[in-house]
Amino acid sequence: MTGIVLSAAVRQNLLSLQDTASLLATTQNRLATGNKVNSALDNPTNFFTAQGLNNRASDINNLLDSIGNGVQVLQAANTGITSLQKLVDTAKSIANQVLQAPTGYTVKASAASLAPTGAGPLAVAGTAADLTNAGTNSLNGKTFIFTPAVGAATTITVSSTVAAGNVNSIDAFNAALTSAGLGLTASLASDGSITLTSTNDNASQTLTTGTTAAANNIAISGTDTATLVTPAGGSAGKPVADAASQAIRASLVSQYNNIITQISTTAQDSSFNGINLLFGDNLKLTFDETGKSTLNVQGVTYDAAGLGLGSLTTGTDFLDNSSANAALTKLSAASTSLRTEASALGSNLSVVQLRQDFNKSLINVLQTGASNLTLADANEEAANSQALSTRQSIAVSALSLANQSQQSVLQLLR
Repeated sequence: MTGIVLSAAVRQNLLSLQDTASLLATTQNRLATGNKVNSALDNPTNFFTAQGLNNRASDINNLLDSIGNGVQVLQAANTGITSLQKLVDTAKSIANQVLQAPTGYTVKASAASLAPTGAGPLAVAGTAADLTNAGTNSLNGKTFIFTPAVGAATTITVSSTVAAGNVNSIDAFNAALTSAGLGLTASLASDGSITLTSTNDNASQTLTTGTTAAANNIAISGTDTATLVTPAGGSAGKPVADAASQAIRASLVSQYNNIITQISTTAQDSSFNGINLLFGDNLKLTFDETGKSTLNVQGVTYDAAGLGLGSLTTGTDFLDNSSANAALTKLSAASTSLRTEASALGSNLSVVQLRQDFNKSLINVLQTGASNLTLADANEEAANSQALSTRQSIAVSALSLANQSQQSVLQLLR
């Protein structure tokens, strides 16, 4: 081809046609790919900046799956807590049925003190408002020591002298018994003796004498010897059970234990993807590609034992209101724990969902920024293509005109 000599005009038109073809090829490539920067050769700065933005968007997008799983773990725990709360409420209902059931005993345990004895005023019976008859009868200065199975002993002194621990009326005696939580009431007999009887709430307890008390017993001692009362059909110091009422209470114990079992199994089943926030597992979530933004959710153990609940024993529990009230106290504490944990889970769930939405928005920002650096303007490129096509046609015509002088020479040679 080097042997062919082109005129300056032809060569100039040829170069122009080649430039137009090159520009047209570039424009057509942009229209086909939609990008004005397809490789580092097109624009190194924009290409690598856009690549970095897209890589970060891809890394954050990969985290969305684990964040989504974290949301489901929290949802599973929240669902479990909702069910546990309902089960606890059901257990409360059962315990409340005990309070509404007939008293489990036809006769409650009781004991009586000695009546005033001695010569003259020593033997004069007091009144409900003045047990010692102005400090003159033999009850003055007598002490009653009540030793429960659990807790410290309580000493109550019958005396006309005003002092801490001294009482001289039935009302004051009962106030002292109530303050000590002994489950006993005092009453005054016609002979001036004081009778101590278990309350309805503590109807199952047994009274004994001495200073040592077994489970569910209260031992009575002191300077005034207490005599245990023997009820008809029963034993001294012991209550007489009502068979029908106790059968109802035994049934309620069985129902209560079933609920306790369900509380444990529900807590064990509140897992997602092998993570159970209600059975001791923890959850760690990472929100950014550097691993610096994280959230640690501490799990709890909320089976029956973790909530401070346990199965009851037939023949021991729910025998009276005191036992039912003790169960209700534990259930109320469990309910409070569940509500507190539900609040904590709700707060963590809100944080995770906010970060999930933030990451989605950030991915969109990064991808949009990358596109702004590399995407072609379709309207502009289409206009360029049309203009270049027209320019190419004109260049071809110009090249034809530049060749006309040589065609004239060819005509002469013919």
